[in-house]
Amino acid sequence: MSEPLHRRHYTLAQAQAARGWVAERVHRIRDARDRLRALGAQARRTLNALDARSGGAYPGREVAAPLVEMSRALAELQDVEIVLRDLDRGLVDFPTMIDGAEAYLCWLVDEEDEIAFWHRIDGGFAGRRAL
Repeated sequence: MSEPLHRRHYTLAQAQAARGWVAERVHRIRDARDRLRALGAQARRTLNALDARSGGAYPGREVAAPLVEMSRALAELQDVEIVLRDLDRGLVDFPTMIDGAEAYLCWLVDEEDEIAFWHRIDGGFAGRRAL
């Protein structure tokens, strides 16, 4: 048996209970991305001007704030091993164990009220199966 990809595995009840918290982070990431997109060329110029020798400082609060928000929300998801697969679709995977094998509980944040699908680690969205 191969080494699991994740240290943490969610039961269906745990994943269901976490949905609101997860959805909040997905929405925060989207909002931050949208603020960056709205800045258009200004954001691109600012990001292109970043200098690795400056210690990672972001020039300009208007660009820095959404970048920090995105980074923070993504880190919060990663810290609890929830995988954001597709931001636009709101596709999220919760690591789980099914029949003794590592798998994912699969959820679309904006489309599904409950987690009702799962897929094997290598199955992806196309391999989703009803719980």
